[in-house]
Amino acid sequence: MLASGRTSSVYVDARLTTMRPEGLSLIGPLSLSLLAAEHVEPDSVGGLTLGADPVAYAIAYASAAGPRPVRAFTVRKEPKTHGTARLIEGPFLPTDRVVVVEDVITTGASALRAISAVRAAGATVLAVLAVVDRNEGGREAISSAGIPVLALVSAGELVGAR
Repeated sequence: MLASGRTSSVYVDARLTTMRPEGLSLIGPLSLSLLAAEHVEPDSVGGLTLGADPVAYAIAYASAAGPRPVRAFTVRKEPKTHGTARLIEGPFLPTDRVVVVEDVITTGASALRAISAVRAAGATVLAVLAVVDRNEGGREAISSAGIPVLALVSAGELVGAR
């Protein structure tokens, strides 16, 4: 069973890659290369916790070696009930140009939730970048909200690579 509630014959647990040093060392630079190739220049990257977190951190870390450092942020599923009561954590600014990141896109619901939070905070969403696009309607749902979708790999490419 997927987070979306759907069932699938293919389960992609991207955290097995996004939470390993080898995966992080690839995801950051590959993501920055894809963003550059698409002429997308964010100030910050982030998305709905937990899947987006290591992806955002990998991109931010890799960007430190380049000419344009990119900050990372996390969108909570619910605002904190104490302290600052923030929904978005990290060095996020309302003036940011943002790329929302995901480990896996299935329906697009998590990305759309993060987009809503980022927009409500005043920032501009440039694109969504996923490590894996399952090709199950998420890209279309996000695109219909006017946001381009980029992916490092599709589920079909992963299955074909077995």
